[in-house]
Amino acid sequence: MEPAQLPLRDIHMPEAIGWWPPATGWWLVAVSLPLLIFLLVWLYKRLTRKTAVKTAKKMLAQIKQDPTLDNHSKVVELSVLIRRVAISVTPRTQAAGLTGRAWLAYLDGSVKGSPFSEGIGCCLSDAPYRKTQLADAEISHLISLCEDWLKAQAKNDSF
Repeated sequence: MEPAQLPLRDIHMPEAIGWWPPATGWWLVAVSLPLLIFLLVWLYKRLTRKTAVKTAKKMLAQIKQDPTLDNHSKVVELSVLIRRVAISVTPRTQAAGLTGRAWLAYLDGSVKGSPFSEGIGCCLSDAPYRKTQLADAEISHLISLCEDWLKAQAKNDSF
């Protein structure tokens, strides 16, 4: 037979590769990428929380041992320190706008009882505005209360 008379068909190209279903590697990327992002955000928040609390503990020790501060200044410094830590370890909308009794109730949420609302901790809400100073025993009790609150913040690792 002559080549012109052979019943040959033209070369057929294979169909184009479709995008669905994706290969196994793409499924792994689709699952691991959100998981990795969640893990990195959680790790960042945990490290930030630990750093804020650790720094606050050092600052509290400095306030406690600083002989140049009088009792009024110590209470003011404690109030500022606790406010900074609260804003650092919780969402801003939860702690930043609190004042007065609401602020003290928020602080009570981390420790047993209500030492901030009903005890010596109430000095933290109105410390900058007081004219009278606290006694040394009250200051040491307030400092230990703040230490307890910081310990509670270090234990609380919620997202």
